[in-house]
Amino acid sequence: MNTDAPNVLILGIGNLLWADEGFGVRAVEELHRAYEFGGNVRVVDGGTQGIYLVQLIREADILVVFDAVDYGLPPGTLKMVEGDEVPSFLGVKKISLHQTGFQEVLAMAEMLGDYPSHLLLVGVQPVELEDYGGSLRPQVRAQIGPAIETALAYLSEHGVTAQRRSVPLGENDTIASPEMVLGRYESERPGETDAFRHGDERVLVGGAWRGPEDFDAEIERLVKSGSS
Repeated sequence: MNTDAPNVLILGIGNLLWADEGFGVRAVEELHRAYEFGGNVRVVDGGTQGIYLVQLIREADILVVFDAVDYGLPPGTLKMVEGDEVPSFLGVKKISLHQTGFQEVLAMAEMLGDYPSHLLLVGVQPVELEDYGGSLRPQVRAQIGPAIETALAYLSEHGVTAQRRSVPLGENDTIASPEMVLGRYESERPGETDAFRHGDERVLVGGAWRGPEDFDAEIERLVKSGSS
């Protein structure tokens, strides 16, 4: 391996269990399935690990992140953000706690003096998030290919190239865990009569329970009350 080659981290983050929130993870799975890189490139399923990713970030000269992001755009829209703008886009309209955690990871890496020289966020506007156990919606799944091509073009601009595999890896040979590979995840999902999609009917029946109107404010209130 060329010792002058930059350390590259290609990271997919998100929660596979909440429909389009799994976009980032599914994107890196497909990238790894279809392409191979030199030894200076790592392709990682970051899931919802948050702060546990900080050492990987610190080691990266170039960081590419795939994620579902609420840009306030039409559902299924693909949008790229570079450099210093990335943390703000991950936090301005949080769709999941993993995005707050990843903001903290970037801030910690910067505080420790090991921030990537080049940073790209490849994000897609989700269609559906409130579907526990659901998979990507068609509009979001259709953006996996374009997202990968965009990331590869960005890496190429920085001298990092990928080689398309002559035969793509099978699902069981990718970076996905055996329990969560896309085919199995979709084919083995229980029907809605066996696994209610939007909460526990025992709690929701009769409309007696309602979630907080402002979730962030409610969490802040609970934290303050617990520390007093």
